[in-house]
Amino acid sequence: MSSFSKRLKSEIEYICLNRKEFAAKAGIKLRALDTYLGPQQSMPPADAAVKIASALGVSVEYLITGKEYRQSVDISNYLQFKDILDDLSVLPDETLVTIKTVIKTFADRERRKKT
Repeated sequence: MSSFSKRLKSEIEYICLNRKEFAAKAGIKLRALDTYLGPQQSMPPADAAVKIASALGVSVEYLITGKEYRQSVDISNYLQFKDILDDLSVLPDETLVTIKTVIKTFADRERRKKT
């Protein structure tokens, strides 16, 4: 897998979306996303790369080179969860998988309410 594909896959997993959800968020076709993640691992055209990077909250440069990772993230929004993150950091992986699933289920439910 190319470095671009690895970073793209990792970033999509980081924001807890599946491929279909992410393609919709980025405003690209699922088939196009699959070409960037699939066996052919093609690079997107510039306009698609900008949409992808914007939807992920990273720069195009980061996706392509691995440099300039999440410089524009405002961590003040995350500070309210610091105590939870500290607690999560000591839990075993199998417990974290369960917790992540529960959180995603509740978050998806709330997202559906808003649409």
